[in-house]
Amino acid sequence: MNYQQLRQELYRIIFGTDTPAGQRFDMFLIYAILISVFAVIMNTVESFSSRFATGFFAIEWLFTGLFTVEYALRIFCSPNRRKYLFSFYGIIDLVSIIPSYLALLITGAHYLMIIRLVRVLRIFRVLKLVRYLSEADILGRSLYQARRKIAVFFSAVLVLSTLFGCLMYVVEGPENGFSSIPVSIYWTIVTITTVGYGDITPHTVMGQFISTLAMLTGYSIIAIPTGIITAELANEIQREKSLYPCPNCVKAGHDRDATHCKWCGASLGSLDDRFPPKKEF
Repeated sequence: MNYQQLRQELYRIIFGTDTPAGQRFDMFLIYAILISVFAVIMNTVESFSSRFATGFFAIEWLFTGLFTVEYALRIFCSPNRRKYLFSFYGIIDLVSIIPSYLALLITGAHYLMIIRLVRVLRIFRVLKLVRYLSEADILGRSLYQARRKIAVFFSAVLVLSTLFGCLMYVVEGPENGFSSIPVSIYWTIVTITTVGYGDITPHTVMGQFISTLAMLTGYSIIAIPTGIITAELANEIQREKSLYPCPNCVKAGHDRDATHCKWCGASLGSLDDRFPPKKEF
């Protein structure tokens, strides 16, 4: 087997899911990720970390070495290395192995290995569920379309929080826990969002009156982002339906998972034909 054949064979196994070898590799990778993440979680439990510290250390570096070799092989066999390196999964693959090496310099950095869990999303490719990720794409596009309205909303909330915070600082003062305007703004945001930690509370009558206004304001505006996103989501769903016309009568308005036209009953084709799996780099 020459150099080029080796790269092609590794690419077929590591990036492909249409072969038994590729599926076995992905499933092994997913199990390895789950085990390594479970080890990180259990290592934070004192009763386990004190008894199995050596075992957890060995597991951490075993999987770190495994994922490092896998990342190097992905770079080696990828036909477009630059595109893979800067792709979503390429960045996640790199970030998932950095914490272990970073822990050699910064204590506790290895706990960031929990980000490896994101790599489990590859199971959608293994189980041929890629087309269902399109639903997440609709939500993502809805959030993107609503970004300006949401930015205006949060800007207005920030202005209100600053005003309420300044008022509370003047009325309550440091003696009642409102030691500075930033601390007062923090209290306002906690109050408006109806979280209510209770670490800072107003003591004067005027302060309690202002806090009442802040709470009522919070109840009045807390549903606004939900309404904005819901409206954009409805628009995106309608736009999505217009993308799948019937090949027989050319009428649109079908859901993504529809198999037959709701107007004439003609077949719309298989879902795999309409949503072919995306190839990795």
